[in-house]
Amino acid sequence: MPNYRYQGRDRFGKIKRGKASGATPRDVTMALREKGIAVINLTEVKETLWNRELTLERSVKSQDFVVYLRQFSTLLNAGVPVVDATSLLAEQTESPALKKALFGIETELRAGHPFSESAAKYPKIFPLLFVNMLKAGELSGNLETSLERLADYYEKQHATTQKIKSALVYPISVSIIAVAVIIFMLTFVIPRFQAMFASFNTQLPLITRMVLGTSRWMTTFWWLIMIIICALVISMYILSRQSRIHYQIDRIKLKMPIFGPLLQKAAIARFSRTLSSLLASSVPILQAVDMVGKVVGNKVIEKKLIETRVAVESGESIASSMKNSVVIPPLVTQMMAIGEQTGALDSMLAKVADFYESEVEHTTDRLKSLIEPVMILILAGIVGFIVLSVFLPMFKLYNQLG
Repeated sequence: MPNYRYQGRDRFGKIKRGKASGATPRDVTMALREKGIAVINLTEVKETLWNRELTLERSVKSQDFVVYLRQFSTLLNAGVPVVDATSLLAEQTESPALKKALFGIETELRAGHPFSESAAKYPKIFPLLFVNMLKAGELSGNLETSLERLADYYEKQHATTQKIKSALVYPISVSIIAVAVIIFMLTFVIPRFQAMFASFNTQLPLITRMVLGTSRWMTTFWWLIMIIICALVISMYILSRQSRIHYQIDRIKLKMPIFGPLLQKAAIARFSRTLSSLLASSVPILQAVDMVGKVVGNKVIEKKLIETRVAVESGESIASSMKNSVVIPPLVTQMMAIGEQTGALDSMLAKVADFYESEVEHTTDRLKSLIEPVMILILAGIVGFIVLSVFLPMFKLYNQLG
């Protein structure tokens, strides 16, 4: 959507300058007039490498998006029109990307376009799930209810994601510190002892020879190590972009001894919560299953959902099509079967999501209490091994002299 630089006067005659976006200059002029600004001069801003705004190239932080949804829902429930609510939130939000998108949507709304259609023009800001649930809410006349469900959904997703991140941050941080300490000792500390050990005129212990050899290799071929690391990172990135490799990586993640069950529970919670929210908003079942596959975040479960969609399209129930899956626990399929029989599939899926979100919370708490001492022991063992390799020759020399 084109951007324009405007100059105008407000109701009190004060000069106002700024930027606005719209499909045409007339749309921008009308939108500013409704804000009480009479346009004097309007110039289209041509995008160049120097003035291009890159804010929409980044998606909005989940926390900012959750706050926006909750505020939008509250304003609509209070009787504020959609256009005014959008304008108000565009002024208040702290996210530059969301601010620009909301100003663009405000212009579209004043031109008579539905909110869901306007939001669909900003796919990096408003996910497909958000757009489809809003569209269903607009068609049913329950936009406020759809927004409340979206706010609840994204709040729970944000809380679950934060729990998983908190469980992973500690081991990753300790691992980085451990690698940094080892590199420092092997490249700066150990080389200072090499000349001293050479003067002993005796065979050094095995672990000392191993550490000295590793130290010499690292200080000599450090450039080769950097090339190998860069090549591995680039290769992993390229391979992860391929569907088959991405599928295998996600499969391995689910089979990891400690974190696998946690990632599976988080994926099941996301799958259940998303499908429940979509069905409660009256999104058609086949379309809902399609969207769940795109947001579940795991290729293994996504593949199962694709197979489920084909089965449901041919007349099979969701529960029966997922019954023999390795990645979908029996509890989920049993609850889904009950929901389909009673006509309350969305509420049953919500209960499943509540259960697995609670499981994720308990599992992360247990993992954090377990991982901390294990990581400390591993770090102490590695550092102790290097320190021992330095002191063993000294003890050996001392015994010989004694």
